[in-house]
Amino acid sequence: MKNRLKVLRAERDLTQAQLSEALAVSRQTVNAIEKGKFDPSLPLAFKISRLFELPIEEIFQDEEAV
Repeated sequence: MKNRLKVLRAERDLTQAQLSEALAVSRQTVNAIEKGKFDPSLPLAFKISRLFELPIEEIFQDEEAV
């Protein structure tokens, strides 16, 4: 799944560690999501959406739909 997490994080001057703390996940999880190696669970996707105040669809895109 493609995502804009790294760009959004950088725009807010957050490190992976800071974002992982805010989301209550490991830094490795944030890194894997950013690299597209791990798709977040729906509850985690909603948490990310709330944190960045954006709809899920503006953060994550299904690669098949692109």
